[in-house]
Amino acid sequence: MLVKMEVVELPHWEMAVYWFLSFASHLYSFYQLHLFSKEHEESLHKEVQLEKGFLIWGFRKDPTDFEWSFWSEWAWQSLLWSLIGHAVVSRLSSVYLPQCRKAILTLYGVLAAWWLLGWRGVAVLMLHLSVSLAVAQLHCPALCWGCTLLLLSTLHITSLQEIQRHWFDSEERYYLLLFSIAVCALRCISFSLELCWNPFLVGGPSHPGSSPQFRNIKMFIIQLYHLTAYSFYHPLFYNGPIISYKDFSQKMEQPVWKVSSAWALGRALRVCVWWCLAEIMIHLMYMHAIQNNETYLNILSPWALGGLALAVVQFFYVKYLVLFGAASLLVTLDGLEAPPLPRCVSIMYSFQGMWRHFDVGLYRWLVRYLYIPLGGSHRGPFQKLVSMALAFSFVCFWHGCHDYLQWWALLNWAGVVVENAVALFLSSPPLRHTIVCILSPRMQRRGLAFISAFSTAMLILSNLVFLGGIHVGRVYWKRVFAQGWSTIALPMLGFLYCFAQVGLDLDRKQSRRAPSASSSSSAAS
Repeated sequence: MLVKMEVVELPHWEMAVYWFLSFASHLYSFYQLHLFSKEHEESLHKEVQLEKGFLIWGFRKDPTDFEWSFWSEWAWQSLLWSLIGHAVVSRLSSVYLPQCRKAILTLYGVLAAWWLLGWRGVAVLMLHLSVSLAVAQLHCPALCWGCTLLLLSTLHITSLQEIQRHWFDSEERYYLLLFSIAVCALRCISFSLELCWNPFLVGGPSHPGSSPQFRNIKMFIIQLYHLTAYSFYHPLFYNGPIISYKDFSQKMEQPVWKVSSAWALGRALRVCVWWCLAEIMIHLMYMHAIQNNETYLNILSPWALGGLALAVVQFFYVKYLVLFGAASLLVTLDGLEAPPLPRCVSIMYSFQGMWRHFDVGLYRWLVRYLYIPLGGSHRGPFQKLVSMALAFSFVCFWHGCHDYLQWWALLNWAGVVVENAVALFLSSPPLRHTIVCILSPRMQRRGLAFISAFSTAMLILSNLVFLGGIHVGRVYWKRVFAQGWSTIALPMLGFLYCFAQVGLDLDRKQSRRAPSASSSSSAAS
C-alpha cells in the first residue's frame, strides 16, 4: 500500500460499480483482442506457425509463450508422471518407513533428476552444491554470496554452454538443466547463510575420541546430504516456489499430517481448471504472437491494446497458478508449508504489493537473505535505497541480466522508491493532519485509489517490459502516454482506479479476517 492508513468500507452500490466496471473492461478489451486475433490469424500463422487447437474445436493456438510451451511439453512427457510417482513414494514411506522418509525422497529426487538430466547434469548440480558447501564452512556470508554469483555466471560462458548442449539430444533438456541450476543456486544461498548464522543447524553427534579431521569430514558429508535433500526435493526442483532451508528442515523432520482425499482432489481439480483457463486464453487471443510484432502493436485499437496488456499479465498470473499450484499441492501433502499462491495481478495497485504477493517465496527469500542482511530500513533511508537496488539487481542477474531485464529492474526499483517517497510525504505530521481535517475516511480511501491508479499504470508498463521486451514497453508508452494522453491514458486511469478500489477492498476484508483468525487460534490454545 502506498500510504499506511485504515481502509474504510465504501457503500455497497459504489463497490458494485467498481466491480462491474472492472469485469466489463476486462471482458470487452479481451473481446476486441479476440476480434483482432481472428482478423489477422492467417498472417500470424505465417509468421509464428500457430498450432492446431485441441481444447476448443476449430480454433488455433498461440504457442509463442516459451515458458508455457516448454513446461506443458515436459509435463506430458515426464514431469507429470514423476510428480505422481513422488506423491506415491512419499505416502508409502510416511506410512511404512517414516524414519527414512527424508532419505527415500532424496534418493527419488536424485533418480528423477538423473532420468531427465543424465549423470552429467546431476554431476554439475552436485559440483555446485559441494563448492557452495565448502565455501560455507568458512562461515562468511559475503564469500557465500560471491561463490553463488560466480557459479551463476558460469551459465553465461559460451564455451561451457556448447559443451553442455552436446550432452543432450534436445535443446529443451539443456534449458531444463539451466533452470535447475538457477533454482538450486537460491537453495545454496539459503543453506549456506543459515549455516553461517547457526553453525550447529546441521550436523551429527560428536565423538570425543575421533580426530578433528575425521569429525570435519563427517560433518561435511552430513551437511552435503541435507543440502542434497533440500536441493533435489522433486516438487520444487525445477521451478520452485522457493522455500527457505530453515522452513524445509523443520517441517521435513515432523510427522506428516493427514490430508483428506476430498481436499487433495479439490486442489488437483483447481489446478486443472487453471490449466484449462490458460489454454482457452491462448486459443482465443494470440497475445504473445501479436506482441512480438511491433507493426501489430501500432495498429491495435485502443481497447484491443488495453486487452493485450491485460491478457499478457493475466496469462502470466494464471500460468504460475498452474506451475506453483501443482508443486504446492504435493508440498502440502508432504507436510511442508508452501508459500501462498500468486495474487491476481489486476488487483495489484502498487509495486510493493506486486513483489509481496505474486512470488511470495522469492520475496521472503530476498528479504531474509539479502535485504535485511544489507541493513534494510533499519539503517536509514540511504541504506534502504541501496538494499533495494542490490535486491533488484540480483533478481535481474538471476533471470539472465538481459537488457530488457535491466530496464524492468530499474523500473521496479524506481517504482518502489517513488511509492516510499509519496508515503513518507503524505504521512508527514502537518500534511497528515490537514488531510484528516479536510477529507473524510471514505474520501481518503478514494484519494489513495486515485494515487494507486498511477502506480498501477507504471506497474503494468514494467510487467510488459518483463514479459514482452523493451519494444512492447516503448510502444505502450508512445501510444498511451505520449500520443494518447487525453484519449487513452485518462480512460485507462479511470479503469485502473476501479481495479485499485477492488484491490483495496479485498485487502480490507483480509485484514479484518486475520485478527479474528488469530484470536480464534489463541482461544483454542
